[in-house]
Amino acid sequence: MDPGLQREIEAKVLAGERLSFADGVALYECDDLAWLGELAHAVRTRLNGDYVYFNVNRHLNLTNVCAASCAYCSFQRKPGEPDAYTMRVEQAVELARQMEPEGITELHIVNGLHPTLPWRYYPRMLRELKKALPNVALKAFTATEIHWFEKISGLPADEILDELIDAGLESLTGGGAEIFDWEIRRRIVDHDTHWEDWSRIHRLAHAKGLRTPCTMLYGHIEEPRHRVDHVLRLRELQDETGGFVVFIPLRFQHDPNGDPRNRLATQPMATGAEALKTFAVSRLLFDNVPHVKAFWVMHGLTTAQLALSYGADDLDGSVVEYKITHDADHYGTPNVLHREDLLELIRDAGFVPVERDTRYNVLRVYPGPDPHRRDVPQPMPTAV
Repeated sequence: MDPGLQREIEAKVLAGERLSFADGVALYECDDLAWLGELAHAVRTRLNGDYVYFNVNRHLNLTNVCAASCAYCSFQRKPGEPDAYTMRVEQAVELARQMEPEGITELHIVNGLHPTLPWRYYPRMLRELKKALPNVALKAFTATEIHWFEKISGLPADEILDELIDAGLESLTGGGAEIFDWEIRRRIVDHDTHWEDWSRIHRLAHAKGLRTPCTMLYGHIEEPRHRVDHVLRLRELQDETGGFVVFIPLRFQHDPNGDPRNRLATQPMATGAEALKTFAVSRLLFDNVPHVKAFWVMHGLTTAQLALSYGADDLDGSVVEYKITHDADHYGTPNVLHREDLLELIRDAGFVPVERDTRYNVLRVYPGPDPHRRDVPQPMPTAV
């Protein structure tokens, strides 16, 4: 990067001025990773101090049967395949209850676009989960799923959201975003929920008082300019609604076994350095969202820890059985981290752990790192 432009962008950031599309592209072209991290860390510190947020949650994927065949997905199955599944309501409730002793505060529910399940299955599922776990927030369904519910029910998203909220829905999930630019999206997505419907549905959700995450799947066939465009679309929607609580960069996972479902299986994944750059640039561009999450399942524990010094201030949660990624990767990333594991990871990275709820209300601030810890060599985390 030209030193003059570097000084200009740094001055903008430190003055709290908004960066442009051209600034974002220039940041991705910058090879000074230490400078990017320092600048992004200054922003995350201004917003969140030395706090790192986490929650104790469980991910439930009710069905992997899906009408779509997206190019990046190893999770989806077609009806009749040997490993296709759809949970009965009772099964889902039992799985959720298994984490009750952990003190979970959130269920995160994402599914395939099942071609024959009736619309009524979904609000019934939420009602039974809420009845079984009344103190657990239900974060459920991508905008793509809500759009699918419109098709199978004949109801508009406005009515669908009202019924789901009445059944206990407290937040949508952020998925279905991938990359919004049509040049890329038409090559990787096999459903018809694109920017117009994705943004319409989140706009409706925000108007109803829901606060939602937003995401970006990066590191496949897109270029930096597509990432910048993606973030700026979300930033503009955030200007309008103020409803996004967190932005989550999600690293594309290739499939070294070459699963034919994943047509990008042999596409090289983003390196650790590219992941850190993506966190930093996202934090610098997305000036109106309070949090940036390092979803450790898709980045590995070590990269997720490092991301906390590159703009991220959230490590997600305990997770359990995150099938969507783990049906593709084979890298030894665990399915579950317990509360004590998350506390250790956050303290080891030099931050103060803060347990939160789905809306980022603080539930508990834990003691920070031991100031004498660094006097003694510490073991590296067992998963990368």
